Amino acid sequence: MARAEPPAATFERRVLRSAAEHHYLRVRLELPDGGARPSVAQFKQLVVSALRELHGEVGAALPVDVLTYEEKTLSAILRVVSSGLVKLWSALTLLGFYQNRRCAFRVLQEYIIRVQRGVSAENSWQIVRRYSDFDLLNNSLQISTLSLPLPPKKLIGNMEREFIAERQKGLQAYLDVITTHHILSNCELVKKFLDPNSYSVNYTEIALQHVSMFFRSEPKWEVVEPLKDIGWRIRKKYFLMKIKNQPKERLMLSWADPGPDKYLSDKDLQYAVKLLSSCSHPYIYKITFATANESSALVIRPFSEKGTLKDLIYKAKPKDPFLKKYCNPKKIQGLELQQIKTYGRQILEVLKFLHEKGFPYGHLHSANVMLDGDTCKLLDLENSLLGLPSFYRSYFSQFRKINTLEGVDVHCFGHLLYEMTYGRPPDTIPVDSFPPAPSVFVVSVLESILTCEAMKNGMPTVSRLLQMPLFSDVLLTNSEKPQFKIPTKLKEALKTSKECIEKRLTEEQKLIHQHRRLTRAQSHHGSEEEKKKRKILARKKSKRSAYESGEEHSAKYSNSNNSGSGASSPLTSPSSPTPPSTAEYVRQDRPIIPHIAGDRLQMPPSRACLVERQAVTSEAFCFYSCLDL
Repeated sequence: MARAEPPAATFERRVLRSAAEHHYLRVRLELPDGGARPSVAQFKQLVVSALRELHGEVGAALPVDVLTYEEKTLSAILRVVSSGLVKLWSALTLLGFYQNRRCAFRVLQEYIIRVQRGVSAENSWQIVRRYSDFDLLNNSLQISTLSLPLPPKKLIGNMEREFIAERQKGLQAYLDVITTHHILSNCELVKKFLDPNSYSVNYTEIALQHVSMFFRSEPKWEVVEPLKDIGWRIRKKYFLMKIKNQPKERLMLSWADPGPDKYLSDKDLQYAVKLLSSCSHPYIYKITFATANESSALVIRPFSEKGTLKDLIYKAKPKDPFLKKYCNPKKIQGLELQQIKTYGRQILEVLKFLHEKGFPYGHLHSANVMLDGDTCKLLDLENSLLGLPSFYRSYFSQFRKINTLEGVDVHCFGHLLYEMTYGRPPDTIPVDSFPPAPSVFVVSVLESILTCEAMKNGMPTVSRLLQMPLFSDVLLTNSEKPQFKIPTKLKEALKTSKECIEKRLTEEQKLIHQHRRLTRAQSHHGSEEEKKKRKILARKKSKRSAYESGEEHSAKYSNSNNSGSGASSPLTSPSSPTPPSTAEYVRQDRPIIPHIAGDRLQMPPSRACLVERQAVTSEAFCFYSCLDL
């Protein structure tokens, strides 16, 4: 039996036309260096001349508008009717001379990114970036050794509508990965990319100027080299130092300017910073020299080749950049149980000491703990005096029960304990379940700090943690007596500053809580299930109103009949015909309008992408949230 032949393939020709009335082109005129730059009128005339040269008077009559023009960069946004896009593009591409000088038009493909800091929509702005800017950022972030999902390059067909839409989705996903990564989102490269106006200053040069001014009065110090990007803060810089008469000894100088939580007066700040060098505690890293003025603080400490506790956990070199050291460790391995117990006990002891002295801290993380043999020593006591934001602020600001500096320190200790145990930070906060740990007592402490239940009920105190089985049996052999004398007047100023810091934190947490509730309500309101419920309710309401109007019409009809005959018969009777119901009439001629309008326009203010692209100008509206500068 002969096999049936398959039917011949049929093809259908479809021509897709843009429904948009106009297309927009962002172009840049490239000229050799020197010579006069065209004004807006001259730029428009150049475009018309290009159209006339290629397409004659018909092309010159094409309606082209110059919407914006920047004489400094020779870039402009042109608007042209959709039917004239090809003519305009070809004319600009083939133009080669302007006033007897060689020139070239470049059609740019750009993306508009909407950035928002915090939960207030008022604190938002827009930036324009090309794919090459994303590629440059991605190359700069390769130092982290992370595999970031940047869409690949494409040489041919990169102006096609479908490709641009697909690339925009990829760039949005790329931004989402970066802004949700705790270390990447706080690095200078990303912040300059998303907020160029706020981070245009070179803080290394500013720090060098302040350090040089300081050295005029203290000539015994000398800068060996700047330690570039070894910390995560943008406005805090580090330098390797030496004393001229002791050239082999190495010290580290840190410089920082005040942050948003600086509530001490300039006089109190200077006095408190200078007082740090007199602090003596077995678990606080010794400060060689400290000074401050109204605009910054400068602290000098001994430089340790072993590095911090974070360097030990991540097997990193202390002088390497922060992104290189901690973003993507080669080997993930936690510390031994005895190290976890000893280091944890030492850190809790120094936190208890500071809180008893009334000295606010709030900056605990593994990179702020220096290793000195088998002893952990706390760093950066000056951060709280300067009002700098905490490394984990974006975490604990989400939970209203963490509203005191002691609670902040305990929460940060939970992060540190997790790192010591598992060799990496937690993936999410709160933590739903913990991997196997060296001891059940470790998990018990972590559950009391990092679980959802702990976030709802509040943090345990430092004293309570010291009494837990993991730390209660640790013997501390250091016999050095702690000393830190704080004058009564300065104690009062520190107490007031602490209250102001906690108040600002509480207000921020309240705003975030309100924003979350609003987001959940909008998300629930815009869900498919809720839309179906509203449609059903609208139909029922329409039927009910139609039925009521039908009854009313029937009553009026009966009354008019009765008044016409003069009889006082009832409204309906077996002999009288039933008036036709108006329900069907209402359903056919009165369209049902949902009670709540704007369902398709309301979107929860989370990371989302709103696309509005015409021609080659692509607009990617992206949401980025960071709580502190």
